[in-house]
Amino acid sequence: MRKNTGVFTRFAVSMLIPLAGYLLVRGTEFDKSINAPHEHFYIVSLVSLLSLALAIAVGFVAIQLRNIKISFLSLSYVSLTAMFVFHGLSTPGFLMHHPNIAGSAAQLSILLAVIWLWLSSLSVDLPLIKWFSEWQRLLLPIWTLLLFGFCAFLWFNPDVILYFQMKELPMKWTASLFIMSLNGWTIYRYLMTYLSSRFPLQLAIVYSAGWMIVAQIIIVSGVTWNISWWLYHFLLLASVIVMVAGIVYQYVSSKSITSSVKLMFRANPRDWINTYMSTSVRELVMTTEARDSYTAGHNYRVALYALKLGEELSLTSADLRAIAQGGLVHDVGKLRIPDTILNKPGKLSPEERKIIEVHPVSGYDLCKRLGFMPEELSVIRSHHEKWDGSGYPDQLAGEQIPLLARVTAVADVYDALTSSRSYRKAMTHEAAMEIIVKESGRHFDPHCVSAWERLVREQPVFFEETIRNSPHLKLYRKLGR
Repeated sequence: MRKNTGVFTRFAVSMLIPLAGYLLVRGTEFDKSINAPHEHFYIVSLVSLLSLALAIAVGFVAIQLRNIKISFLSLSYVSLTAMFVFHGLSTPGFLMHHPNIAGSAAQLSILLAVIWLWLSSLSVDLPLIKWFSEWQRLLLPIWTLLLFGFCAFLWFNPDVILYFQMKELPMKWTASLFIMSLNGWTIYRYLMTYLSSRFPLQLAIVYSAGWMIVAQIIIVSGVTWNISWWLYHFLLLASVIVMVAGIVYQYVSSKSITSSVKLMFRANPRDWINTYMSTSVRELVMTTEARDSYTAGHNYRVALYALKLGEELSLTSADLRAIAQGGLVHDVGKLRIPDTILNKPGKLSPEERKIIEVHPVSGYDLCKRLGFMPEELSVIRSHHEKWDGSGYPDQLAGEQIPLLARVTAVADVYDALTSSRSYRKAMTHEAAMEIIVKESGRHFDPHCVSAWERLVREQPVFFEETIRNSPHLKLYRKLGR
């Protein structure tokens, strides 16, 4: 509780310091006019342009990471920085002489940014977010082109900005109320997620959204060119910096994007996994494995087997990446199972079994808040469904079960059978294969079992080495654990 109180306190202070500074200086003798259009034109335009390039780069990282929330964050800050480039370039007296463009562009930058920021706070399983997820790769280029087209239209038709009336009553306070309400909801959602996950990006977004609110207050109430008015430029720059820092800290590995793209076309599943395991996924894997001794290495091996089976089924690169990430965290819902049940050495009672069977939904609920794509979420939620409809949690049957979950189910059961548990020894490869073949058409998709049999015949050494070498130990060394 004390730790949570500290989080709330630090956020409140981060909001109050710039707001109090603005209110204390505004209207006083210290609030002198610094009429510096020359500096405003060059510095604001250049800094915003650099920030725009950074926000676009984040968008490409989001595609690589297969995370729709990061895509939304990129679009939010692309909106903010692109409109702020327009704000700088439209400084009266240089390229543009219209007096209202610059001020309205600043407010539009925040207005567009908070809408995308709000979308990033919503659950991935909502129909609207699922629709956006289907178009993830096109969102960045399409939205960037629309923004540039909108700015070009305003540039050649500056009087159109008068219809927005962003600097006039009641529009400026209506827009402010909308921005504060939407960002208030975003702050609440991300703060709650941060308190349960402790991922740095969630907290970074909380601070960023808070500073946007303060910046909006200054825009609509400040006096242009006064010292207090200049403050909102620095707040918006800080919003971009803290968001990018959060993404870099949480998601970006030491591998370059170029090497990651090259690895998309390699057949070595270990390279796939080590490339696409972002810091957040690693933390989830480590936290899960710390709770359950059996899980140590299980997540990694399931992802490894599933990738091999996916390749045998000729799945796309995007599907293989989804299997890699989904397989690594497929059992993350076990974090919410009591230790007494999770590590029980004997057979589970019916009541305990029911608690265990909730873990796919628990993992799904956690990962949808972290921005996992629908394909990864399908692996997490449905890897215990059975072909005949007798599985859990949704009793899906046949092709109702997502394909990636059907693939992962074979890998999951095979590894469970060939791994030692506290109440039984590991089965041999041959015994495990006998069970999997027998369960074709009941537990497993017959098409997946057929592909698994081909894979076993063609690559027996891979299975021998995977079982013998405990590859999760290599993973620990890679992570410096």
